[in-house]
Amino acid sequence: MFMLKTCPYCKQALAFNNTLIAEDPKYSSLEIDIIDEQERPDISEKYDYYLVPTYYIGEQKLHEGAATLDKIRGVFDAALADG
Repeated sequence: MFMLKTCPYCKQALAFNNTLIAEDPKYSSLEIDIIDEQERPDISEKYDYYLVPTYYIGEQKLHEGAATLDKIRGVFDAALADG
């Protein structure tokens, strides 16, 4: 997950992450790397995105920009299916 500390949409997405993990234990097995693009440009510059929050599984972008709980659930479900 690429984000910025000052981004209100990122703060909301982080809250959605926590809500989903609290609601369904299957999501607690996910390993989510949370990368602040300003602190880790060495990583963020290797990926093709413009808006944050942005979620990837490997090289595949699953979501970019403002999110909803259901969109993040879809990202989490895709991550679980990916193994």
